[in-house]
Amino acid sequence: MCLAIPGKVVSVRDVDGMRAARVDFGGVTREAYLDYVPEAGVGDYVVVHAGFAISRLDAEEARRTYELLAELGMAE
Repeated sequence: MCLAIPGKVVSVRDVDGMRAARVDFGGVTREAYLDYVPEAGVGDYVVVHAGFAISRLDAEEARRTYELLAELGMAE
């Protein structure tokens, strides 16, 4: 099963004509493409699945999601 995980955009850059972001997932930083959420910018929370940000969400919703993942033992 694959999950889409929320993360905070910490930087944005252009990669071969596509917008890519460094996204912080609670201390782990990965790259994700912003093709599906072109309005996303630094400081925004995005939901990432398979290397692509698929939606934006607010900080409170991201916090609640992290809490639920921790309760399920999936936060590591």
